Amino acid sequence: MNRIVYLNGRYVPEREAVIPVFDRAVLFGDAVYDVVAVLEGRFINYDNHFLRLARSLDALSIPCPVDRDGLLDAARELVARNRLSEGAVYVQVSRGVEDRDFLYGKDLAPSLFMFTQEKAVLNHPGTSGIGLKSVPDIRWARRDIKSVNLLGQVLAKAAAREAGAQEALMIEADGHVTECGSSSFFIFKDNRIVTRPLSRSILPGVTRKALIALCRSHRIPLEERRFTLDEVHAADEAFLSSASSLVLPVVRVDDRPVGDGRPGPVYATMRENYIRYAMDSGVSTVP
Repeated sequence: MNRIVYLNGRYVPEREAVIPVFDRAVLFGDAVYDVVAVLEGRFINYDNHFLRLARSLDALSIPCPVDRDGLLDAARELVARNRLSEGAVYVQVSRGVEDRDFLYGKDLAPSLFMFTQEKAVLNHPGTSGIGLKSVPDIRWARRDIKSVNLLGQVLAKAAAREAGAQEALMIEADGHVTECGSSSFFIFKDNRIVTRPLSRSILPGVTRKALIALCRSHRIPLEERRFTLDEVHAADEAFLSSASSLVLPVVRVDDRPVGDGRPGPVYATMRENYIRYAMDSGVSTVP
């Protein structure tokens, strides 16, 4: 591939982008990341993605190596060099490089790495409906930090694929739903949308945040509360959200249809509202 990546202030071909073996991201997963969608010349939800990145770094006491505008300038240059029209920009910050020790030095220089990925965002193949496989949620307790420690999600998504599903649905030991493998999750029942409230148990999804705000502005009833897998199976509709998939309909869970097994009108309304919001509020990829 001829993709150009960003690594600590340099734009280099991906084959030349080398991370030291003693980077703490390699040794301990001591790093955080975020992903910003690129759509029709816009970064979608850029400011909220930067705020979440900064929050994750602060939770781990990793200094943010760049400010909001500095990261935006670098992302714009990366998009231009790769001629990206639709897809995503991945941003990763590690604590830095030093000899292996659980206790880290006080003056490490964080490492900043970014790359682009071409993806179908508006015409995502999942818009016709996706299936979920419920799996035990075995992840660590600080899921609100967008850490590169993703082994739990890797195993969950592999189990979903083996079951013929496109995404995993994470279930706590007491039967309550947390979220999907890499997306926020919503159900619709009794004329209201339901999603789990923010806590350390789930990631504060940026697209999720926008959807909740849109529900309020459009006066669509929404409740933030815990709910069970049984409630999912009894729901009239279900959908998920993420940066690069926007909003997608869930039409089956564990080989059981959700509602009538087809994308529903509430999903369609939420996706339409979100795309309009994203286009109107996106930050230009051109300076």
